[in-house]
Amino acid sequence: MNTSLKIGMAQIAPVWLDKSATLKKIENSIMEAAKENCELIVFGEALLPGYPFWLALTGGAEWDKKVNKELHAHYVSNSICIEKGELDSVCQLAKKNEIAIYLGVMERPTDRGGHSIYASLVYINEEGKVQSVHRKLQPTYDERLTWAPGDGNGLQVHSLKAFTLGGLNCWENWMPLPRTALYGQGENLHIAVWPGSNHNTKDITRFIARESRSYVVSVSSLMSKADFPNGTPHLDTILKDAPDTLANGGSCIAGPDGEWLIEPVLHKEGLIIQSIDFNRVLEERQNFDPVGHYSRPDVTKLIVNTERQTTVELKKNN
Repeated sequence: MNTSLKIGMAQIAPVWLDKSATLKKIENSIMEAAKENCELIVFGEALLPGYPFWLALTGGAEWDKKVNKELHAHYVSNSICIEKGELDSVCQLAKKNEIAIYLGVMERPTDRGGHSIYASLVYINEEGKVQSVHRKLQPTYDERLTWAPGDGNGLQVHSLKAFTLGGLNCWENWMPLPRTALYGQGENLHIAVWPGSNHNTKDITRFIARESRSYVVSVSSLMSKADFPNGTPHLDTILKDAPDTLANGGSCIAGPDGEWLIEPVLHKEGLIIQSIDFNRVLEERQNFDPVGHYSRPDVTKLIVNTERQTTVELKKNN
């Protein structure tokens, strides 16, 4: 088996809270990656249709505030219902170009009623099939004002050539047990997605790589004042206190020894490409393997609940 894998990191800005326009940017990035013969492309957290930056700019925790209610409704309306085929065009591109995809979306799932939204990391394989949808286990700080907490169903790994891939959203990457859940399933290429900014990626990327002796790919989005569409509800209120740069990127790759292959890339929109070699994983696992020869499952063991959580279970009478 060919031990090399060519990866494209799509460090792009969304057309904020406009799912149709953002989907077009995503599709363009996939086609660009395919032209460069990439075998995997990764996008940032919640890229489709964007991160809820308004929460920190509009008094997001204030009760019954009209601006926050209207922005939340706009956000939910532009979120993605996978069951209704809203990622079909992405899946078709994956199949046509034989490229695997990790994509951060705001998911509006029907199995939870269709009104709450989840920061989900979707894996689409090179055959164009959705293989897992990982709903972020714990939204971070003010994200809890608009995102719902997910479950363990998406804590899955996937084979791609010689590699075993898994992924987590943003600050989930700081959670030792979800990381371990992926390590224990054989993960050796860890995907970490972020809304943007190197203050998130500069430390944890190398830490996870050294802890797991795996490759770690951190992909962030970009966001500036200029990326807010004119049709955004309450745009003047949002921009009044917004900094010029809300997300500066910081996409990067660390090798299994914890050293940089690509240091965090700032303020640059586009595709960042790197090829990696699986044999480096085996070399670094010689002296440390956190779930293999350097583990003691007779002393400590993790139990993971992978059931998809739903509020209602409908049973048919025979």
